[in-house]
Amino acid sequence: MDKSNHGDRGNSQRSSSGAILKIRLENFMCHSNLEIEFGEWVNFITGQNGSGKSAILTALCVAFGCRAKGTQRASTLKDFIKTGCSDALVHVEMNNEGDDAFKPNVYGDTLVIERRISHSTSSTVLKDSQGRKISNRKEELRELVEHYNIDVENPCVIMSQDKSREFLHSGNDKDKFKFFYKATLLQQVDDLLLGVDTKLKAASALMDELEETIKPVEKEITELLGKIKTMEKFEEVYQQLQLLKKKLAWSWVYDVDRELKEQSEKLVKLRERVPTCQDKIDQKLGEVESLREKLTNKKAQVTCLMDESTAVKREIECLRQSVKTATREKVALEEDHRHKCSNIKRIKDRVMRLERQIKDIDEMTIRSTQAEQSETEENLSQLKLEAEKAKALLFSLKEEEKMVTEKASVIGKEIALIEDKIREREKKQRSINSHINDLKKHQTNKVTAFGGDRVITLLRAIERHHRKFKMPPIGPVGAHVTLVNGNKWASAVEQALGNLLNAFIVTNHQDLITLRSCGKEANYNNLKIIIYDFSRPRLVIPRHMVPQTEHPTILSVLNSENHTVLNVLVDVMGVERQVLAESYEVGKTVAFERRLAHLKEVFTIDGYRMFSRGPVQTTLPPRGRRPTRLCASFDDQIKDLEVEASKEQSEIHESRRQKRDAEVNLEDLEPQMRRLKRQCNQLEKDFTRKELELQDLKNSVAAVTKASPTSSVDELRLEITNSREEIEEKESSLQKLQDCLTEAELKANELKTAYENFIESAKSKVDVFEEAENELKEIETGLQSAETDKNHYEDVMKDKVLPDIKMAEAKHKELEAKRLESNEKASIICPESEITALGPWDGSTPIQLSAEINRINHRLKRESDEYSESIDDLRVTLEEKEHKIGRKRKTYKSFREKLKVCKDAVDSRWKKLQLNKYDTASMLTWGFNKRLGKKGISGQIKVSYEDKTLSIEVKMPQDATRSGVRDTRGLSGGERSFSTLGFTLALHDMTESPIRAMDEFDVFMDAVSRKISLDTLVDFALEKGSQWMFITPHDIR
Repeated sequence: MDKSNHGDRGNSQRSSSGAILKIRLENFMCHSNLEIEFGEWVNFITGQNGSGKSAILTALCVAFGCRAKGTQRASTLKDFIKTGCSDALVHVEMNNEGDDAFKPNVYGDTLVIERRISHSTSSTVLKDSQGRKISNRKEELRELVEHYNIDVENPCVIMSQDKSREFLHSGNDKDKFKFFYKATLLQQVDDLLLGVDTKLKAASALMDELEETIKPVEKEITELLGKIKTMEKFEEVYQQLQLLKKKLAWSWVYDVDRELKEQSEKLVKLRERVPTCQDKIDQKLGEVESLREKLTNKKAQVTCLMDESTAVKREIECLRQSVKTATREKVALEEDHRHKCSNIKRIKDRVMRLERQIKDIDEMTIRSTQAEQSETEENLSQLKLEAEKAKALLFSLKEEEKMVTEKASVIGKEIALIEDKIREREKKQRSINSHINDLKKHQTNKVTAFGGDRVITLLRAIERHHRKFKMPPIGPVGAHVTLVNGNKWASAVEQALGNLLNAFIVTNHQDLITLRSCGKEANYNNLKIIIYDFSRPRLVIPRHMVPQTEHPTILSVLNSENHTVLNVLVDVMGVERQVLAESYEVGKTVAFERRLAHLKEVFTIDGYRMFSRGPVQTTLPPRGRRPTRLCASFDDQIKDLEVEASKEQSEIHESRRQKRDAEVNLEDLEPQMRRLKRQCNQLEKDFTRKELELQDLKNSVAAVTKASPTSSVDELRLEITNSREEIEEKESSLQKLQDCLTEAELKANELKTAYENFIESAKSKVDVFEEAENELKEIETGLQSAETDKNHYEDVMKDKVLPDIKMAEAKHKELEAKRLESNEKASIICPESEITALGPWDGSTPIQLSAEINRINHRLKRESDEYSESIDDLRVTLEEKEHKIGRKRKTYKSFREKLKVCKDAVDSRWKKLQLNKYDTASMLTWGFNKRLGKKGISGQIKVSYEDKTLSIEVKMPQDATRSGVRDTRGLSGGERSFSTLGFTLALHDMTESPIRAMDEFDVFMDAVSRKISLDTLVDFALEKGSQWMFITPHDIR
């Protein structure tokens, strides 16, 4: 392996800082101990293949920090250790003189890089010119490489034989683009910008996380601000509360003023009623006296007319009786006449039948023969047989009809029973649904359980008239009591107390009257009211005064916060002596067998009531079930009732199904019944017809065989004669009766005419009398009404007007005293001038102001419980948190601004990179043409950054008419070598480095192309002034 130096050619005045002075290899690849000194400019390393030329470039790459894989010669650094050795050493000395020297004060004129490699580790040491160790940090080596721009992975700095084959002699446009992109350092800039962008994004994400850490504090600050704002509002509300208290004090005064004004107006109106009422009394008194005088005169007139009227009425009554008598005689004669006409007609009919019978006998005598008698007997037998058959068939059909009818009747009764059952169950279901609705309403407002909606209206009326009561009424009683141990005894207790649960309690009779008026106003007329002294303390019942039993009394299971309610239950109902039992048997034992002292009644859970009155033992059965109103919660009752309603609904559906089935069965029987009835009717007609035929035939036979025709005919004719004589006699009597009837009719008509004429003549007298009587009654009625009105107005004056005036005057005095007292109290709180300074009074009542004050107090209490700190503490805490978070906010804001600056810088560099990319492509084409132009060749390089391709187009001078060759492999060997060399030199033109190396760049060149290429390379190297190393297996001499 030979080494030649062309350092004398070129410009020796150029700086050679960064050039390699010497390299020494120990146990590195194939070299045991190799030391080479390099010239300042162009160096050639020649030798046969396998002699270790490329190992020198590999050693340089390793010395400058290249990884093993980056050299493309080994996978790990230990693979570079010579076989059989334990470690390897690469010693490189660099020139560190001139203006571009790297830390000359530290390293001096010469800088030494030693890379030692063992099987387990590797280390790099930087030494100064005296051989002293300066640093072993990789960052120091990286800083050195960046200072001198020695990028050993850049093919324009170190072109190994693998890179030469891969890029320079490849026809792939993408490979050329990679070569170009890496050689021009665009790849490095691109990677750096991408790395910076990634780090900026990571920094931005970190800033997001840091900013998230202060958000809870910011939230706390926001909450503190809200609290402070709320507390400031509370201060305003507190001031408003103080003002309301002052207004409340004076509102009592103004309220009394309003009442005084109303009472004064009422008193004026009441006093105005006195003369009005007196005028009414005087007016009614005058009417009474006038009517009494009229009554006296009218009574005298009626007395005179009464005598005349009595005589006329008596005569009318006589005529009426005469007419009635005549009419009765006429009616009796007409009845007798009709009876006699009927007898005559009946006798005539009998004569006609006798004559027809004589005629029949004569005809039968003529046609009676022996043959006819035989035929008659045969017909008689046949008719008897047919009649018996018809009778038997009719009997069987009637029996069948009877069975079907009975079956239909049973079904009809069953349908009726089912309908009754459905109605009962529907009624029960409606009752259950009504109870459910009541319970749901009670859930919303338990008070409605004890009187319904009326009690709500009543309570509102009591609230409106609360000033009229000495003590507010207590009620309803049921709303003030609760059960101690759950709902077990609810139904028994409610049965015992009954309607007392709906009652109200007042303290005196005046409050009772006021409460009744409130009840009328609320349309609650049957209100039960109990008067009881509210000041009476809770009753203490001695133990010996209650039944001595282990079973509870009603008093023991009840609880009330109002002792008056419990006192009423004891005094009115005797609940301390009413015992509760769990079952009928237990209750019977307690009530009748034990004979407990002071026992009043026993009530069981299932609704029985038991008591003894002397020797008489009474047990009352349970009443219909109803919801218990004393339960703490109605949910269980509602659920039970809903289940029961569901069961009832199921039973109703089942009953309706049974009814439909029965109706279907009944409908199936109806056609059968109609058919049987038709058949029975038809058979009855046939049977009757046959019986008649048989009877006629029997009568004919009997008439023939009974006696001789002659004797029978004579008897019949004699009977006819006697009947005719009787007819003549009755007709004569009828004529006489007709004459009497005519006379009676004439007499009745005459009497009726006379009665009507007399009535007509007496009508005027009777009308005058009746008119007088009616006038008398009217006068009496008017007199009675006038006296009633007079008495009414006198009672009103006595019982209403004058007492109301007295009460109003007393009330007025009471209000004046109250006004004076309220004014003194209000003046203590604040002068009235403060209230008048606020403007006209808005008409607020004490109740409204009290409610508003209570509401504000409640709000202030709630908020004070919620915000335990004072507003000053909150403000101090806010300042501390804002001070604490303010530094972080400024820091994070500063970081954000710096990140933005960095991001803008990266974006700017991205833009510049894009511009540089296109400028670099243009410079590459220009340099390429410049190198090719020395041989009269032209070409073009097209770079596509989007597709990441680089294509070379070369046009030879002898092929001017032909299009350019787009692939260097389409050229001859020399042309391709030269165009490749031109492309390489164009790239070298665009890069800077103190050293450059090319390994086996001429491997595919012929001698002529190699000589041309070498001359070109040497000229280029001398022109650029950097240190060059050419490695080739060929002899360059």
